[in-house]
Amino acid sequence: MGLEMDQRNMVAWRAAKEVAPGMAVNLGIGIPELVADFIPNEWQVMFHSVNGILGVGPTPLKGEEDQHISNAGGAPVTVVPGASYFDSTIAYGMIRRRKLDAAFIGALQVNRRGDLANWIVPGSRVHGIGGGAELAYYAKKVIVLMSHVNQAGEPKIRRECTLPLTAKGCVDLIITERAVIEVTPRGLLLTEVMYPFTLENVITNTGAPLMISENLQMVE
Repeated sequence: MGLEMDQRNMVAWRAAKEVAPGMAVNLGIGIPELVADFIPNEWQVMFHSVNGILGVGPTPLKGEEDQHISNAGGAPVTVVPGASYFDSTIAYGMIRRRKLDAAFIGALQVNRRGDLANWIVPGSRVHGIGGGAELAYYAKKVIVLMSHVNQAGEPKIRRECTLPLTAKGCVDLIITERAVIEVTPRGLLLTEVMYPFTLENVITNTGAPLMISENLQMVE
């Protein structure tokens, strides 16, 4: 099911904790776009967009959008001092040269090995896989931001993906409105449970085995 705006912001807020000063980061479409709103300007984090921006800033205030500045999804954005513009070949060159410290991307499904499905539901119309596969493969750390269950209430974290894969074994961390889960060589490790959800709720709504961290945090 879709997330309310406060839940989307909570996921983005938690995801922002994975960012450190000076990093180069790509933000995907959807919830990942909100992460920039939770990063202090003084950290000098350079957000990368595949449509040719390095230095994407927070979402502009309503009425202050610049029609010439948008992210890869077409949403209006701001830029920070020192930002640069270039064409998509350079944007993808940065990705392939492994210059990105992290990529925050949405997902339709993730499995217990960190395989990612995020580009198509069979039967739906899409323009192509886009840059998701390259980001998933080349970014130094891949962090998935998504709802814990789909519109039908089914788990999006599964033992096996049933949708076409974007990339295999690429996901390092999953952040949802209910939990934070690390993908480890031994399987999925639950490290945080988000208020108001419970440990039992997370286990019930996850379609893959979960190891419970000895340092499990209940986040309010």
